[in-house]
Amino acid sequence: MDFRDIVLTGIGAGLILLMAADVFHTLLYPHGAGPVCRMIMRALWLLSRRFADRAATVAAPVAMAAVIGAWASLAIMGWALVYLPHLPEGFVYADGVPHRGDLAEALYFSMVSLSTVGYGEIVPATPLLRFVTAAQAVTGFGLLTATVSWILQTYPALSRRRALAHELNLFREAAGQQGLSALEPGHAAALLESFARSVATVSIDLLAFNETYYFHEAQRRGSLPATITYAQLLASEAQASTDPDLRFAGRMMHAALDDLADVLRGRFGHPGKTTSAVFESYETHHRHRRKPDATAA
Repeated sequence: MDFRDIVLTGIGAGLILLMAADVFHTLLYPHGAGPVCRMIMRALWLLSRRFADRAATVAAPVAMAAVIGAWASLAIMGWALVYLPHLPEGFVYADGVPHRGDLAEALYFSMVSLSTVGYGEIVPATPLLRFVTAAQAVTGFGLLTATVSWILQTYPALSRRRALAHELNLFREAAGQQGLSALEPGHAAALLESFARSVATVSIDLLAFNETYYFHEAQRRGSLPATITYAQLLASEAQASTDPDLRFAGRMMHAALDDLADVLRGRFGHPGKTTSAVFESYETHHRHRRKPDATAA
């Protein structure tokens, strides 16, 4: 191999390692996201905010598809650059198949190997290339199953967040202006503790599945950013109560909300020294576009 071949192989190995590191940090590491995933998710999220609600709603699913496509592209290009210095001498071609040694041929063979299709018209001739091809096939199968698992894990986390927003809205509608005073203190304390547990679960979900942050709800009723300030009001109301159980539940709720604010501040860059300021920024970033008031002059 000459210097050019060594450089191509090194670049290819670097692309493969970048893909593997990004998949590891996004899917396997419990409190992070890979640089490629984070860049794509954030870029499409910021772009969608310039358009209508419809664009914001589909931005995160499109971004997830783009991340998966980026992983596959990195893998295909990386292995193609590894194969390229060995084409065509290092491979055996079936009868009638032209012997080509260009990048297009390397990309084709890399795609076939990653997808485990294995047409067989081009096969590696040396033991080392056979091992590399088999390793790519295993990686392709693993990438497929990992991305399916990623999707299956993301949507339950979104459902938990939506459920909390719906529960807070249902209680606000049922209690009206009375708030927690509409319930017996023991019942109110139990309900508030349940809300606190749900808020803590949302915090954990945001840490484990960073991409769920970028999902914009189609309806305000299921939007936690538009509802979380009401949970603060409930916590403050409970702490002002004369009932010790209800005051304890209020402290639990405040602690859970402070943890959520820390996640939003630390992971997603929301400014604000207080929990209220962080939640205000959170709502601003995810706010549904309001229709202009027809009665306004």
